[in-house]
Amino acid sequence: MRDFMSSPAVTIPVTARLLDAAMALRSSAIRHLLIVDANRVVGIISDRDIQRCAPSRLVPITEAKYNAIFENTPLASVMTREPTSISPGALLADAAAIFQEGKLGCLPVVENETLLGIITRYDLMAALLQVLNGKTTPADSEAGS
Repeated sequence: MRDFMSSPAVTIPVTARLLDAAMALRSSAIRHLLIVDANRVVGIISDRDIQRCAPSRLVPITEAKYNAIFENTPLASVMTREPTSISPGALLADAAAIFQEGKLGCLPVVENETLLGIITRYDLMAALLQVLNGKTTPADSEAGS
């Protein structure tokens, strides 16, 4: 995982609000946000999770009430708690199996309860392309560029 994870991962504190998470995802152009308490991963929220939390536009609601939902909803109440994680020394095959079995979009990379990075399905596909092209690590990929 060390060779293929994104590091540092974009994080947000567990005390944040839903609006903070939505803004962090938008400003970072990512789809998964790790929620931390003192650099320990306690949850995760995705762009899809945030969309599910939004009130339906089919129901009459004022803009102020719509915005208030995002401003007043604690992230801790809507996050996925205790997400599955992987160690930095794990093999790509291990990550692929976890992704497939759990139907996950990302895995925090954690060692001794400390967040080191994140690996996403996108990162896994990039690694697969490297392997298929005969390049086994990012360093091999750069050497051939």
